[in-house]
Amino acid sequence: MNKKPGLGDFLQRRRAQLLPADVGLPDFGERRRVPGLRRDELAQLAGIGLSYYTRLEQGVSLNASPEVLDALARALGLDEVERTHLHDLARATRRSGKRRRPAPEHMGETTMQLLEAFGDAPAIVLGRRSDVLAWNRTGHSLFAGHLDRRIPDQPDRRPNMARMVFLDAHTRDLFVDWRKKARTVVGKLRLAVGQYPDDPALATLIGELAMKSTEFAALWSENRVRNWEIAAYRMRHPLVGQMHLNLQTLTIPQEPGQRVVVATAEAGSGSQAALHLLARASSPAPRQAGHSSATAECAQAETSAI
Repeated sequence: MNKKPGLGDFLQRRRAQLLPADVGLPDFGERRRVPGLRRDELAQLAGIGLSYYTRLEQGVSLNASPEVLDALARALGLDEVERTHLHDLARATRRSGKRRRPAPEHMGETTMQLLEAFGDAPAIVLGRRSDVLAWNRTGHSLFAGHLDRRIPDQPDRRPNMARMVFLDAHTRDLFVDWRKKARTVVGKLRLAVGQYPDDPALATLIGELAMKSTEFAALWSENRVRNWEIAAYRMRHPLVGQMHLNLQTLTIPQEPGQRVVVATAEAGSGSQAALHLLARASSPAPRQAGHSSATAECAQAETSAI
């Protein structure tokens, strides 16, 4: 991650992604020296002075008012998530003095109770950097059955979903729509940077991914943000085959930055049947015969679960 990704970088990159026609400005076919809108065009659209906007983009002016930020958001055509991110970046830019690092993350007892309440539905708890803080039995089997189930209990060894999506072959194969998942992961990390600009572990993670994955570096340079919400994915599990799943995100009010992600499928679908089989296969079997039966059913499901 750059030393000063902040407000100026976001404005510059989003400005470069717009053409005059995108914002209703005439295009006389002149040859442009830079991609996207010029600074004067964006300043005009936002109703602010060119010199003031230039200082904002260069990081010289650190006191953009909420009204100016909202005007820039409208001019850039930002959605609500992106507008909130713009305000987060501006607040981070205005901070001065010694900054307090975020406290280490831990999962409370009530969150563990919530996780267990999902029963056989695959569920995982993610922290502000997308570290896996916990998962239930089926959540572990769905997302990371190749890893030790107890590893989230060790803070310095916890899996990180962003790292897994880009650097772990098992996770890459798990998502048929890998490119879609990768864009979502990068967008969520961008969102986290605005919310937790003083988190050194977050900066380290982004730097590691940019160094080890050219795909991550390319997506990161787009400066897009994504909210935590419901998303549909096609997944290819090595035990039960292909499934169409909805990954739904629930925030945890008492633990800022933490979220529960739950996988569900359409009622009566082959994907729901595959999830049931995955739950059975990952359950401790009292009798070996029962375990073998569940495993055999999973093998049969590889050709029928869709």
